[in-house]
Amino acid sequence: MPRPDLRYLFVVTYGRSGSTLLMGVLNTLPGYLIRGESRDALHHLFLFHRTGASTRRQMVRRYGRERLAEPTHPFFGAAGFPTVRALDWCRQLALDTLLRPQEDTRVTGFKEIRWYQPDLEEYVAWLREVFPGARFLVNTRDHAAVLTSKWWAKDGDKSEYLATIERRLLDLADSLGESAYHVHYDDYVANPAALRGLFAWLGEEFDEDAVRATLAVRHSV
Repeated sequence: MPRPDLRYLFVVTYGRSGSTLLMGVLNTLPGYLIRGESRDALHHLFLFHRTGASTRRQMVRRYGRERLAEPTHPFFGAAGFPTVRALDWCRQLALDTLLRPQEDTRVTGFKEIRWYQPDLEEYVAWLREVFPGARFLVNTRDHAAVLTSKWWAKDGDKSEYLATIERRLLDLADSLGESAYHVHYDDYVANPAALRGLFAWLGEEFDEDAVRATLAVRHSV
């Protein structure tokens, strides 16, 4: 069923940045349900919607609606792709399958480490259409610590690659204005009070003791 009461929050980061710990902190908030990674599943839905919408637009421009309505045309039916309604269907599919909010959920979303697509900006613009009012929490970490993990260490030095990814994420946050917020793992692990600004941005009460308790619990695998 439609949930117009829901708000949406997406954690934008890269692998081994401490984002699972941050997800744990967010999920201590009453009514928050932030899911873990889905291997960028929603991006595939974006590609589906973009293909349908662009095909409709291009074929209507080239052939006109009347010709596209002819059963003998190679692009028969392309003009009927329901671009606007499809956004609603994409939202409902994501809610029913990936996010699965509960009755008491106020804020839902997910954290993902796969934000390195060449179409990142277009994808995020689409997410904002699908999830009205969506906000994006960018999480970074000291690169030296990130690169020592086995996940990054294989296949040679990736320091420049990591720097490029982070720069794009921070540029994205800048472009989103008040709809984005940036936190740094090393800051809030060293001093949980560093998350006070995040909680203010979320409009939630900051309970430092509860945050400290969550940070003390091992997260990830």
